[in-house]
Amino acid sequence: MVGAAEILGVQLDLELLSIPVVAALIGYGTNWVAVRMLFFPLRFWGVRLDAVRWLAQFLPRRVQAVPGLIEGGIGWQGIIPARAAKMGSIAVDKGIAKLGSPREFYDCLDPQAMADHIIAEARGEIRELVERIVEREHPGLWRDVPPGLRERVFERVEAELPAIAAEITRDVGEHIDQLLDVKLMVIRRIEENPALANRIFLEVGSKELRFIVNSGLYFGFILGILTIPLYLAIDSWLVLPLAGVLVGYLTNWIALRLIFRPMYPRRVGPFTIQGLFMRRQPEVADVYAKVIADDVVTMANVSDELLTGPRSDRTRALVRDRLRPAVDRALGAARLPVRVAFGTREYESVRESLATEAINVTMAPLRDRSFGRRQSAAIRALLARRMRELPEPDFAELLRAAVEEDEWMLILLGGVLGFVAGCLQIAFVL
Repeated sequence: MVGAAEILGVQLDLELLSIPVVAALIGYGTNWVAVRMLFFPLRFWGVRLDAVRWLAQFLPRRVQAVPGLIEGGIGWQGIIPARAAKMGSIAVDKGIAKLGSPREFYDCLDPQAMADHIIAEARGEIRELVERIVEREHPGLWRDVPPGLRERVFERVEAELPAIAAEITRDVGEHIDQLLDVKLMVIRRIEENPALANRIFLEVGSKELRFIVNSGLYFGFILGILTIPLYLAIDSWLVLPLAGVLVGYLTNWIALRLIFRPMYPRRVGPFTIQGLFMRRQPEVADVYAKVIADDVVTMANVSDELLTGPRSDRTRALVRDRLRPAVDRALGAARLPVRVAFGTREYESVRESLATEAINVTMAPLRDRSFGRRQSAAIRALLARRMRELPEPDFAELLRAAVEEDEWMLILLGGVLGFVAGCLQIAFVL
């Protein structure tokens, strides 16, 4: 028969073996939850209370940074989407602005290809625009204009379109720094679509995020082994919950440090060690460039910003100034009889209306997303090349700056979840 001492010995061995196993699960689980809470949910999930909003104003500034708290929320929103404006600002300051200027991005989009696309898409609309405006301004006079003269006007307008398109795309390029604020454009796009902020960091840091989760298993197991002597030496049920706090806290802390440290390659005996993110710079450059070129600095987004952004009045004024003389050139020899037929004031009114309303007709084709995708390859190549050349500190900031101010929440969360898991472990061990 098996003696009682042997049974107790087996039971004690199982209890001790359970400590590193549960610690590994704690490490893995807390890191998995921490990573998920970086990105999800996209929108605030919870309740909002006036009492909480009142109380939040007296809390430390760091605590006020908890998503939704300053608005009275009790719940959670992913840290990245909750900081959409901040993420957009970081994406520009730490990445896009260091990789290229607005003029370089615009040149990559190929102004000549833009002009050709405008010509192809706007030709029919320009004819309709001319007829609609003249009929609206002077319906009787336009009907009295001989059909041959009207057709010559249409033909001259269409013949003038290539020169108009080339001049517009050239002028926009020459003044792009005054017309386009890349930072405001990126912030606006990311605020409108928080999932885009997630995509940038999920794709750029995919391997690092996976490392954070998996490392919790390894570091948790090691810390669990180190807990065994403490458990044997101290006869208290508090050992396991407190060890859980330590495991949950340290596994997050260690993983975040190993992603970026050491920043530069360092020889340790026969090995060369470097932060996981840092040694992936060439690979990350290609991924980052693809995301930015496909979804952020795109032809459609640039066009939208030029026509509807905070500086759109400058764009419209520039295009309108270019279109006014183009109307005169398009009329050619017919300009004088048309001006006489309409009267000087009425003619100027028609010309101004044409110049104003033709802005959308000539610029709208640039919003064509399929055309923009074809133009994105050059931007992608520029971004990837420049990113590979970034100094290590600047490269690290691409990912590090996104979570640096808020990583204390992830580490603290690991400690709290570790405490809960340690309390649950008591039921098995004791």
